Amino acid sequence: MGLYCGVDLHSNNAVYAVLDETDRQVFKKRLPNDLPKVLEALAPFKADLRAVAVESTFNWYWLVDGLQEKGYPVRLANPAAMKQYDGLKDANDDTDAVFLAHMLRLGILPEGYIYPKGDRPVRDLLRRRMLLVQTRTSIQLSLRSLMTRQTGKNPGWQELRRREPSDFRHMLGGDEVLIFTVEQQMGLIRFLTEKIRLFEKQILERAQLKPEYELLLTIPGVGMILALTIMLETGDIGRFPGAANFTSYCRAAKARRMSNGKCKGDNNGKCGNAYLSWAFVEAVHQALRFCEPARKFYQRKSARRNEALAVKALASKWSKAAYYVMKRQEPFDVKRVFG
Repeated sequence: MGLYCGVDLHSNNAVYAVLDETDRQVFKKRLPNDLPKVLEALAPFKADLRAVAVESTFNWYWLVDGLQEKGYPVRLANPAAMKQYDGLKDANDDTDAVFLAHMLRLGILPEGYIYPKGDRPVRDLLRRRMLLVQTRTSIQLSLRSLMTRQTGKNPGWQELRRREPSDFRHMLGGDEVLIFTVEQQMGLIRFLTEKIRLFEKQILERAQLKPEYELLLTIPGVGMILALTIMLETGDIGRFPGAANFTSYCRAAKARRMSNGKCKGDNNGKCGNAYLSWAFVEAVHQALRFCEPARKFYQRKSARRNEALAVKALASKWSKAAYYVMKRQEPFDVKRVFG
């Protein structure tokens, strides 16, 4: 007899539902997020379990890893691709868990990618580094805004960082409150810069570089950090059937519903990987500085539409190029991108 388990996972507990091949419930219970208790509850069904479907939430690592280490066949359910019957009047955690098990039994469960456990720590280090960089950028912009309001000028960050404390005192007319604000913000920026360097040191020491890392560096605008981000956020490039699938995952594809040549609405443009989306937009901004074909493409697009759409269009091309670079293990070829 084959059994199928669905898990509706939450921050501190989860509902476990086990169905047999006729959709009959043989077990259903809410359990705390405690791996020994989960293993104890599922142990009587282990021999007959064909698979366990765990909902892909922000905290699935501990459960998926723990079940896999004990020999359970685990599938990561993609909630963004699932839709229950619209006429269902009473939907709750119990029905969600049963629904997961039901789709698993039918073989129609939309699945997510179980990222290799060994690669996750370095990938997450890169994500935390990105958070620090964004925080530092926010403080830099705040500091520049303050100086613009008080002086009528718009100094760049490189100009501000070269200034001495006495310069700020003169520029701000000796106002002690403003001077204190500037000094504290400058201190925060220096502190964050130091932490970012520590993160980068850890990343470089621990990252297991794949062959595609060197190839990604051949893409204009892609440096060490962006190449590592693309490599680690992508994982196994073989999980994407084609370049269009990868581009969609990078949030670089249109999210529209079309019918008879007309747009009927927007789909979820946030489906996909936010970190890859950021990486390719950053690469494009860098590439525009020295890649002439990219700059010409951007200028044509921005003239017809706007700058934001031009950047996204170029990011789409860069993501497709990265797909083929990783898939074919070939360096970037600008002629293939622009024809």
